[in-house]
Amino acid sequence: MSTEDRANATMKNVEGKAQEALGNVTGDPKDKAEGKMKQTEAETKHAKEDIKDNLKKAID
Repeated sequence: MSTEDRANATMKNVEGKAQEALGNVTGDPKDKAEGKMKQTEAETKHAKEDIKDNLKKAID
């Protein structure tokens, strides 16, 4: 995975955690749900890129 892709996924995770925390503070279920969704998206991107990295290592 490129450094840029990892950084983008990490930023999406941080953004999601912040939005979820804001939702917890304000009691807004929409913010909480959107924050969790962003975190899940970031985890999925990391997992996808980890698989690609492992396949590349196996081929090399």
